Amino acid sequence: MSDRLSARFEKCREEGRAALVTFVTGGDPTPARTGEVLDALVAGGADIIELGMPFTDPMADGPAIQEANLRALAAGITTDALFAIASDFRARHPQVPLVLMGYFNTIDQRGPERFAAEAKAAGVDGVICVDVPPEEDDVLGPQLRAEGLHLIRLATPTSDDKRLPAILNGASGFLYYVAVAGITGTRSAAEGEVAAAVARIKQATALPVAVGFGVRTPDQAASMARLADGVVVGSAIVELVGKAGGNLAREVETLVGGLSRAVRDARKQEAA
Repeated sequence: MSDRLSARFEKCREEGRAALVTFVTGGDPTPARTGEVLDALVAGGADIIELGMPFTDPMADGPAIQEANLRALAAGITTDALFAIASDFRARHPQVPLVLMGYFNTIDQRGPERFAAEAKAAGVDGVICVDVPPEEDDVLGPQLRAEGLHLIRLATPTSDDKRLPAILNGASGFLYYVAVAGITGTRSAAEGEVAAAVARIKQATALPVAVGFGVRTPDQAASMARLADGVVVGSAIVELVGKAGGNLAREVETLVGGLSRAVRDARKQEAA
């Protein structure tokens, strides 16, 4: 099993902070420019990168990521191109964890075994597949685990104590807690509700818990960083990628830098 994810969470734990997990859509704004976006995420301080696999029906995503999917597909992104982007990233950043995130249709078109083998060869560390429930682990989990890749599962505010064991069975890398019911990038979660949910989940697993959906600003990221092992920011970055021009990399690095400082300082400020 790849240990880049566990190593990064351990590093963050030793530094007394949460990890900043950033999401961008592969191929957005074009396949040729995704590499500079990924480099800007690293330069800005991202600890872990989620690379979205474009799909025409991203049902869990809000308008920003839906539009990014369409931009990437219109620009000619393919699964081959996505793996090439991942492979190039791995050559430039050998220690930064890279996770693919998307829907099973993309994986099924390839076939899960071939997809897992090619993801491994490209230097990917794990996969988040939004629409495969834990009860159907056999359609993807064994193929990923055979290649040493993490299957990162999602839990939501409706994942009660009865369902958590099923979600956690076969999960690895980290648990992605979807802080709000609904689609990405539309509203923010109440801090108290997230705190209670994270505490409940951590009683059930030793996996790091990263909180996402509705986290857009440095203040929101800092709030979640005081509660969880990781903070996921996607839509705010994706929106910037969609409207930035020639200064794309600089603008992404600046945005992520602000989020990174907020995440890194959150617990220090709380302790002060």
